[in-house]
Amino acid sequence: MVAGDGSGDSPIGDDLPRAEPSRTRTIHWVDPAIVAAPSRGMSGIDFLRKIAAGELPPPPIADLVGMRLLSVEPSASTFEFDPAEYLYNPLGSVHGGIIAVLLDSAMGCALQTTLPVGVGYTTLELKVNFVRPVVVSSGPLQAHGRLIHGGSTVSTAEGKLVDRAGTLFAHATCTLLVLRGRSPA
Repeated sequence: MVAGDGSGDSPIGDDLPRAEPSRTRTIHWVDPAIVAAPSRGMSGIDFLRKIAAGELPPPPIADLVGMRLLSVEPSASTFEFDPAEYLYNPLGSVHGGIIAVLLDSAMGCALQTTLPVGVGYTTLELKVNFVRPVVVSSGPLQAHGRLIHGGSTVSTAEGKLVDRAGTLFAHATCTLLVLRGRSPA
């Protein structure tokens, strides 16, 4: 039988529970050009501090995923994230790609705190270890990024995703390319 032919013998499992009611999520964001423009005239840490303080809007990915930049200091950054079911994979937990986004952001921003005006970066390599599933009941999680090595061309950083009690959910490392005289955009 072909799925949806009306026979009731669907190969996709008519015996599976159906989630009702369906949910809707609306996302609003600020034009990314408006967010990026001030970064070209500020040091990385000053730019990030303005986002954390709410003086500049967050980049669109933050609104999409639901992450907030909590704090920055030289060579470190922290994001907070509330797990939500709209980020679930078919196995019933937050998709690993979302966790990678959180950790990549925290680690990249740890490097960005050290960069002067006119210097950008991009991630070259990312390695994430998933320790336990992230679900709604995990509660608010924090992604902490810390610069390991700040090189003039290549840098490395590490990150941890933990709950408020310090329980580890994932950890990561990355290699970052420093872009002197230009931003990655």
